[in-house]
Amino acid sequence: MSKKKKEAETEVSEEEPEIEEIEEIEEVEDAPADDKAPTVKAPDSVEDEEAEEEEEIIDERIYTVPLRKAYWTGSRLRRANRSVRILREFVQRHMKPEDLLIQPEVNDHIWSRGMQKPPRRVRIRATKNADNLVRVYLAEG
Repeated sequence: MSKKKKEAETEVSEEEPEIEEIEEIEEVEDAPADDKAPTVKAPDSVEDEEAEEEEEIIDERIYTVPLRKAYWTGSRLRRANRSVRILREFVQRHMKPEDLLIQPEVNDHIWSRGMQKPPRRVRIRATKNADNLVRVYLAEG
């Protein structure tokens, strides 16, 4: 039994230096970060958002879009799909765009409770730029 205890002690002693080596490596990796490191360019998505804000907005409107029609027409298995379609038709009727972009946050809000239970109404902010492109965002509040 004493041999097993000695073997166990040697195993533990062998593992401890590995942990210390790992800590030393982490410290070495952190050290260059404190120095002046070269700046990393922002991802394309951030640059796209800045470009969107720089575009000249001709018209901006806030609407409350009623989606209740999605509930009483046809199958309940396609309600969220139908709600997105109703939203698209509403914006086309009111803003008369050439192109229409619904932002993912609006889509996520409609699909948040699943396919069968979309919200009854959605508050949106629609912006139209000089190229007659309409973007649909969720309205704050």
